[in-house]
Amino acid sequence: MDYQAGFFYVFSAVLLFAAFKVITARNPVHAVLYLMLAFSQAAAVWLLLKAEFLGITLVLVYLGAVMVLFLFVVMMLDINVDAMRQGFWRHFPLAAVLGGIVSAQLIAVLWVGFPTLTVNELAATSAMHAPDHSNTYELGVLLYSEYLMPIQVAAVILLVAMIAAIALTLRQRKDSKAIDPGDQVRVKAADRLVVVPMAATPKAADTAVAASEEGKA
Repeated sequence: MDYQAGFFYVFSAVLLFAAFKVITARNPVHAVLYLMLAFSQAAAVWLLLKAEFLGITLVLVYLGAVMVLFLFVVMMLDINVDAMRQGFWRHFPLAAVLGGIVSAQLIAVLWVGFPTLTVNELAATSAMHAPDHSNTYELGVLLYSEYLMPIQVAAVILLVAMIAAIALTLRQRKDSKAIDPGDQVRVKAADRLVVVPMAATPKAADTAVAASEEGKA
């Protein structure tokens, strides 16, 4: 076993551990941190597969932007973990069925959808390209030609998720002192200043003199 295979097993083991902790962590913030660890290990696996563009994009886009956004959203939502745990076992059968369906789909895609390539076939495929061949160029051609519609659908889904996250954080607060601008525009001058009649308040010195005179009398 060479060093590349050793690194692959190490990165894969950490990736599987982090992915398992994402769905089993009790704290949502810890789950997001484990997800960031999983993405970093996946980027390392991409680098071992000589897909540098995908690895760097995974680090810059997901670890540098998307996961930081997720972390801030989770912290701003102030999720009540105890309330979320209620009814876990009641919904567990449905979650197990959905998880089994997703697992079956992944197995079908990986084992049936992709052809089985041997090491020699992979080496022959890589040898067909010139030394100055650009993987990024080939990836861009595929994304914006054959896979243009899935890219657009994914972009819409991410946009909806971002809007939903913003809407969840903009809930009404009881201690908020925000004022409706419409009420400010419709207010009248008489509503801004109210004159309240009050009795005159004597000065402290006059009060002391009056008290001393009463005492002498």
